[in-house]
Amino acid sequence: MGAMTAAASAIHAFNRFEIKYVASFAQVERLRVELDRAMAPDPHAGADGYRVESVYYDSPALRFYWEKVDGLRFRRKLRLRRYGSGPAPSHSPVFVEIKQRVNRVTQKRRIDLPYADAVRLCAGQAVALPRSASVAQTRLVDEIVELCAVERLRPMVTTCYQRQAYVGRHSDLGLRVTIDRRLRGRDRDFELGAASTDRLTLPPSLAVVEVKADHRVPYWLTDLTGRHDLTVVRLSKYCRSVEAFGLVPRAAHAPSGQDFFDDPDLSGGQRGLGGQSGGGQGPRDDQEASSAVPSAWPSAVPTDFQSHDTASD
Repeated sequence: MGAMTAAASAIHAFNRFEIKYVASFAQVERLRVELDRAMAPDPHAGADGYRVESVYYDSPALRFYWEKVDGLRFRRKLRLRRYGSGPAPSHSPVFVEIKQRVNRVTQKRRIDLPYADAVRLCAGQAVALPRSASVAQTRLVDEIVELCAVERLRPMVTTCYQRQAYVGRHSDLGLRVTIDRRLRGRDRDFELGAASTDRLTLPPSLAVVEVKADHRVPYWLTDLTGRHDLTVVRLSKYCRSVEAFGLVPRAAHAPSGQDFFDDPDLSGGQRGLGGQSGGGQGPRDDQEASSAVPSAWPSAVPTDFQSHDTASD
């Protein structure tokens, strides 16, 4: 049985509504000008934001992936998440999270652990909590261990991106807007902070904008997204990585029309996400400065991912 540090890790629970958009570089820059006036920057982020890296776990049959694709009203997934860059020492703090969807509400339960203990927990090994641990902490750890055993979970893909975040103020407390750029991932070498080369899972000219609210999205923000021609999309960063590395047949997930990487105006002529088998799809992260960057930023995003499903990653 793994040992946990003497200081009890805190458990955090979130219930909220989440709405996603895909925006071009030009749209994001215009949007940020107004967000800077209406919201406060995340106090934990620097001028360039912060790096978010996650390892997603799934069953051999990709149960969590298919639950998302099929749009089940109740679905969940397990991930190990870290905020920051560079190598991850065994004692560095990370989060183990169960994120689930119940109808249109997103619920997230997570516990922060030393990296080494978090990896053991996600391998289905129980970790010893101190006597001061709460009932909720104990139940979450037990649930993760059971989930790993029943579904035979294993690391499937990673996701990584640079995030800029805004938080609500005054009457908008609980409101949060995030802008995620340079989405990338890998299907091997699942160590956080590994030097392995990631591959882009969304063209670098595009960003994912996400609105997160406890109860409702304020009118001024829905008006803002409308004025900037942002359209709600159904997009999962986890699913994008699964598809990018050919872990499912393209025919099983391809939307009608072209994918983002199939559009030469967006991708600099790169092949589509499912254009090859194995891990060869999409430009590598180290190609971003050359072939993966379009000659001009698009003023709008393609319509192939437009949907009114508020599913979130």
